[in-house]
Amino acid sequence: MKRIIIAGLASCVMAAPALSVTDIDKHYIKSLAAPGKTVLVIEYYDGSGNVVDRKGYSTTAGFKAVSPTDLRVDEKTTLHLYGLEPCKGEMVNRSEDFAGTCKDFAQQQLQTMLQNPKVVFCRAFVSEEGAPLQNATCYAYYNFPGSLDSVDMFEEQLLSLGALRLAKKPDGTPVRPDLVEAQEIGQKGSFGMWADPRVKGQ
Repeated sequence: MKRIIIAGLASCVMAAPALSVTDIDKHYIKSLAAPGKTVLVIEYYDGSGNVVDRKGYSTTAGFKAVSPTDLRVDEKTTLHLYGLEPCKGEMVNRSEDFAGTCKDFAQQQLQTMLQNPKVVFCRAFVSEEGAPLQNATCYAYYNFPGSLDSVDMFEEQLLSLGALRLAKKPDGTPVRPDLVEAQEIGQKGSFGMWADPRVKGQ
């Protein structure tokens, strides 16, 4: 995998809570695309929401899901979609012709999202920089001329598809309250794990 230099990067100020869903610059993310490659950019933020560092990578082979919530950047760095988890045990979804473990289903869905993006754009706090496993929020830019041109948040998509669910704090509240609505889409539509009554009872 080849390290790339990202030029002309502008700073971005985030609203509270940091790394929130609503404040990304989609045009900026699209501008990072490079012909014939998948580009991955990690931006690191301080407690005030200011970008303090960036790292860029590119590959012609794509990036790989190594767990239901983790994607490998290179041999030294793996990004963790924090605040989400697969259901427990086994699940069945007849409409998607799946029967197996919750972990396998979630990892398959994450890998599907990693197959064709032009850009993977991730945000993490500066305290994560340099760690082998870094908590992050990630977005993907997809472009298929004539049919699709969109920037989608990995966590939102995985929750609304029923691939993952929100992890909870010891007090029962979600770790990521900003994503409750995405999970409700999956639950109401009985998508993914939510098609299995056993999961609804967990």
